[in-house]
Amino acid sequence: MMSCSVSIVIPAYNEASRIVASLAEVLAFARGYAAIAEIIIVDDGSTDRTAELVEAAAREATGPASPRVALVRHPANRGKGAAVRTGFEAAHGDIVLFTDADLSTPITEAPRLIEPIAADRREVVIGSRALDASKIELHQSLFRRNAGRTFNRLVRWCTGLDLLDTQCGFKAFRRAAMAPLFKMQRIEGFAFDVELLYLAHRRGLRISELPVRWAHAHGSKVSMFVHTWEMAIDLARIRWNDLLGRYPIDEDPIPSADPRAENPARISQ
Repeated sequence: MMSCSVSIVIPAYNEASRIVASLAEVLAFARGYAAIAEIIIVDDGSTDRTAELVEAAAREATGPASPRVALVRHPANRGKGAAVRTGFEAAHGDIVLFTDADLSTPITEAPRLIEPIAADRREVVIGSRALDASKIELHQSLFRRNAGRTFNRLVRWCTGLDLLDTQCGFKAFRRAAMAPLFKMQRIEGFAFDVELLYLAHRRGLRISELPVRWAHAHGSKVSMFVHTWEMAIDLARIRWNDLLGRYPIDEDPIPSADPRAENPARISQ
């Protein structure tokens, strides 16, 4: 199972206040979990010292057990979806896991998402805050929770996805199976998760939603008064794009998770 390699992607926008601590936590975990070959931080046009701090931390991340740390930069802010796509396209691992920079879900939850994909039981595994309330260590405000539930109802109605939480920032993908779908991605904002999951569902990929530990982190980049409306509009865009034939899902066999049947390249340290 662990012959599969894993890339961790962290999208970051103006995260100077916590990126060093978050990266240190991810590195500490990765050094004890041999499958992780690289950590990719995508600086999405930050105007603070995020990129500078990541570069300094990357220089210090050395040693035989340390994964490669890479920084990819957008010259201007493009959106979380664009940042995750950039990180996915830069990744070399058989499995790509993305996590929010605030680590609302502890990185120690990663094996629960990685291992079903490595064992060829799933192509996509997503963390969920909705399946087990006992795992929520610090809740969002009531307003945010209600807005999230309303958005999820819209998602289920618009897309037919039988998922309770498409927006948790903790997801893992089999890279070979998802690569064609990331190329079709058109949503670059916060609703990008829905688009990718919709495409994965249409492609017939096996998707699992698993409960994960989660704690609300202050300083969220999501404005409930602005982004909720933008995300609702993006749901309509997904359906419209589909009707216009902008998601040409082919019928080719889904690539095997067996690393011997895929590109065997690995990250060099």
